[in-house]
Amino acid sequence: MTSFVFRRLLAVVPVFFVVSVVVFLLVHMVPGNPIDNLLRAGSSPAMRAQMITKYGLDRGLLEQYVVWMRKVLTLDFGTSIIQGRAVAALIAQNLPDSLILGGAAFLFSAVTGIVAGVIAARFYGTRVDSGITTGILLGSTIPSFWLGLLLILVFAVWLGWVPVSGSRGWSSLILPVVATGLGGVALVARVTKVTMIDIGRQDFVMLLRAKGLSEQSIRIRHILRHALIPVIAILGLRIGWVLGGAITVEVVFARPGLGSLLIRALNQRDYPVVQGCLLMLAMAVILGTVLGDIAQAAMDPRQREDSK
Repeated sequence: MTSFVFRRLLAVVPVFFVVSVVVFLLVHMVPGNPIDNLLRAGSSPAMRAQMITKYGLDRGLLEQYVVWMRKVLTLDFGTSIIQGRAVAALIAQNLPDSLILGGAAFLFSAVTGIVAGVIAARFYGTRVDSGITTGILLGSTIPSFWLGLLLILVFAVWLGWVPVSGSRGWSSLILPVVATGLGGVALVARVTKVTMIDIGRQDFVMLLRAKGLSEQSIRIRHILRHALIPVIAILGLRIGWVLGGAITVEVVFARPGLGSLLIRALNQRDYPVVQGCLLMLAMAVILGTVLGDIAQAAMDPRQREDSK
């Protein structure tokens, strides 16, 4: 198991550098210049040239990337061009809010999805299964930002049960969590249902029934246990995607977090902040995938053998 974990972590290194190059190039391909947001109207060309030199934007892209990457490897993401603060400090200030929303959405996706999948598999072919399958289909197709607006209209404006926006208390977290995690619920429930049905038809399950074990014990202790192996891999991916998917939801609900920070930085063409936020979100996806692989291998030794 130790060698498996080491190989997975080692594989992150080249992926990280590829992602960093993509992030760096994408940011510099965005039209506009952050210097335009700093200079006042009527500023001289000399002042503009001085500002460009100050922030290193007069260098070639390769040189800028090398300088940036050297700093990133020491956890220095540079200084915000617009705010004049360290990017690491801005990320540290906004990251807890995103982690709270992302973590709550992840738990919502995992628990609700597994329970829905188990119920759908238990009542396969009935109206209960059809109702859950329809809900799964709707949940996987509705964009999170559109769902967020719909939830605000119904539960905040019409019914007045929860706040419209902001981050004041736990009640303000309910709608953002549902909007962020519903897509994950659909995915987890679908995988859980299909896997449980497939495993329930295998020979060892018939043998357990022949031995006289109760149906509930077979489903929970044996079928669900095996069905969770692919579900854990899916949840590993969701660790990163939930954090990234919270970007639009944070904007819709006017919540603080990496999403709001990233959108402001994009509007201002603040390259260091955009690069830092995108790199953090990309690493969340990568590390989430690695954690999913490790958890899957811990539950199923065959995964460790297949990776050799």
